[in-house]
Amino acid sequence: MLLFIIRRLFSSALVLLSVVTITVLLSFTMKGGPFDREKEPPPHVKKALLARYKLDGSTWEKYVSYMRDLLHGDLRVSYRYKDWTVGEVLTQKMPTSIQIGSVAFVIASLGGVLAGSLAAMRRNGAVDLGVMLWALLAVSIPTFVSGPLLVYVFGIELRWLPIGGWGSWRHVVLPGVCLAMPFLAYVARLMRNSLLEVLQSDFMRTARAKGVGEVQALTMHAMKVAILPVITYLGPLAANLLTGSMIVESVFNISGAGTVFVNSIQNKDYFLLVGAVAIYCVLVIAFNLVVDILYGFLDKRIKIYG
Repeated sequence: MLLFIIRRLFSSALVLLSVVTITVLLSFTMKGGPFDREKEPPPHVKKALLARYKLDGSTWEKYVSYMRDLLHGDLRVSYRYKDWTVGEVLTQKMPTSIQIGSVAFVIASLGGVLAGSLAAMRRNGAVDLGVMLWALLAVSIPTFVSGPLLVYVFGIELRWLPIGGWGSWRHVVLPGVCLAMPFLAYVARLMRNSLLEVLQSDFMRTARAKGVGEVQALTMHAMKVAILPVITYLGPLAANLLTGSMIVESVFNISGAGTVFVNSIQNKDYFLLVGAVAIYCVLVIAFNLVVDILYGFLDKRIKIYG
């Protein structure tokens, strides 16, 4: 296992370097700049700004300079958030998105696996039909529609939960549920289809022929194999949820990383954009590594070590 992890870390470092390089070069070569306005500033002012943010020189010189600072842990300064470094901006915004994303991930993964398993075990029955109908609705309704509906029902009519802002754990519930709903539906459908396929496989028929009970066959054999496609999906999903959602944050009036990521593109905030992309890439790499390790524990036929 140790050799496998070392190899993956080495390849992951190359992937991260490639992603950062592409993002930096695309940012530096895009049309316009962070200091371009309808009314152009005087040439000497613009030149001073470019020098202050180390944006003077050729694209290659800017890239080398940025990578040198990045290797020393310097993410540089944001243009949008004056006098704030990129690290400070992300440190302030990320915890909020991580809390919402963690709640959404737990709801989507556990709820989706449970709903999909129940639907597969009651194939073509009322439970199966209900779960699949609900999944179709959850996937079809975008979060900018489901969010206000949740606010109206649970925040305004029932007054069970706050409708916006940030503070206690109660502020996490509605945005977490809103963010989780479509992904819960995806997981439920994926789990149902995977479990149905496994239940009809040869090794399950062999297990039943040997006298293994239906519950034991399901929990000890079928679930371990059926959940593998779900785990594959949950790896990138975790990275996606933990880095925030601009729509959900806007609906619930939350200042999180999702809004920062989108605004960094609109404002041509190069260094903040690169920092956001790097964090997302690190999360994807980390969760995919966890997924690969889990494969080896859940299915002994899969050999990933060596």
